[in-house]
Amino acid sequence: MANRFVLNETSYHGAGAIKEIPAEIKARGFKKVFVCSDPDLIKFNVTKKVTDVLDEAGIEYVIFSDIKPNPTIQNVQNGVAAFKAADSDCIVAIGGGSSMDTAKAIGIIITNPDFADVRSLEGVAPTVNKCVPIIAVPTTAGTAAEVTINYVITDAENNRKMVCVDVHDIPVVAVVDPDMMSTMPKGLTAATGMDALTHAIEGYITKGAWEMSDMFHLKAIEIIAASLRGAVNGCEKGREGMALGQYIAGMGFSNVGLGIVHSMAHPLGALYDTPHGVANAIILPTVMAYNAPATGDKYRAIAKAMGVEGTDAMSIEEAREAAINAVRQLSADVGIPADLKEIVKEEDIPFLAQSAFDDACRPGNPRDTSVEEITALFKELL
Repeated sequence: MANRFVLNETSYHGAGAIKEIPAEIKARGFKKVFVCSDPDLIKFNVTKKVTDVLDEAGIEYVIFSDIKPNPTIQNVQNGVAAFKAADSDCIVAIGGGSSMDTAKAIGIIITNPDFADVRSLEGVAPTVNKCVPIIAVPTTAGTAAEVTINYVITDAENNRKMVCVDVHDIPVVAVVDPDMMSTMPKGLTAATGMDALTHAIEGYITKGAWEMSDMFHLKAIEIIAASLRGAVNGCEKGREGMALGQYIAGMGFSNVGLGIVHSMAHPLGALYDTPHGVANAIILPTVMAYNAPATGDKYRAIAKAMGVEGTDAMSIEEAREAAINAVRQLSADVGIPADLKEIVKEEDIPFLAQSAFDDACRPGNPRDTSVEEITALFKELL
């Protein structure tokens, strides 16, 4: 069986990388930019860092900001209408996963109008055409949406998140500039950072993992474990490390899939609007323990990448416990809650468990599961 890898055509990394955007726009012959960015980033002048660069280069643009933290079908459809009205030929997506996911869905529908209902994009949709070219500029160090073929849209009518996987949606250019992430508050830095760690760990143990993806995921775990505490405390080196680590994790998991940590986190976001990174961080250690019997000796490598000493001398059980404890400690150190008591209502667990089982990430989980077992995991987290 052939293993496929899909990455950006071009990516820029490092402080000041946003200055490369005009050259990319002009070299590709684009005339008018459709800027996708959420209202808070506009309010706090984060988006302005990029639009100032466009202004200086004399590049015409229009801003679309009807984007919620968990973007909805309506947000996407409004964006499609706005894109058509603007007569743009490319998208610059500025923000976290919400802005980039919205941009991907808009871009796909513009070039594949048969999917205008949005719901038909769920799963692996049979789109034919590449989406409108996207230049993605992340402002958080976590989702890695700038390098993935995935996006998530909320079906608000049915209280569920739709995971969409499509090689046609990957941004042509990723601009990973840690200066764009410098205004993130501590809580968001922690949540998005733990999201990135979840990507790396789930990607490393997923059923689709292989040597190339393992290389990316282990390096991502190492960088994130060494950088996240510092990034949360405002350390410039920590922020730079997280910008790189989350991107490397995205290079891997986008191509091999995830598991039930994400499957369980998605309905929490849909039903309670729980921040995705917070949900992942709370769920990760419990699901790691559940998955351990199906992971061989991989937790030893995770523990070592997390900075645990003496892993080579540990039994497989000790190494597994060490990896889980290291993740739990990092999560606690950056201020993530330890359980779902303040989030989940027990009467909602049957809906949450069924939604998680139906989620597109579930089949990649290293251990085959069931609605009943996911129900038990949710109850364990209360």
